Amino acid sequence: MTLFAAMVEPVMSDGPNGPGNDTGILTKTKTRTQRPPLYKVMLLNDDYTPMEFVVHILERFFGLNHAQSFEIMLTVHKKGLAVVGVFSFEIAETKVAQVMDFARRHQHPLQCTMEKE
Repeated sequence: MTLFAAMVEPVMSDGPNGPGNDTGILTKTKTRTQRPPLYKVMLLNDDYTPMEFVVHILERFFGLNHAQSFEIMLTVHKKGLAVVGVFSFEIAETKVAQVMDFARRHQHPLQCTMEKE
């Protein structure tokens, strides 16, 4: 008996040629869908970008209200960075690019990064 034969047993069934003449292999297929990995988008503190500008960024690009934006801005200011949101790779990448482009156009050194959650 080969290793393969030891793992898969033939199944006898009643076929057109009489009972027990057909053999087959029973297999059970399980499909598992995986969720795509998520990425954290973070803002980093610097000594030059105005707090109001950071609040504006959070409202404009992340859809936060003023109170939420202010709270996250304070976290960035006090702790050095804050997670702004968790998104799929493509969305996180787009948000980072939008924030960085907007900050550069307004001549602010604000840094926005992403990392796998």
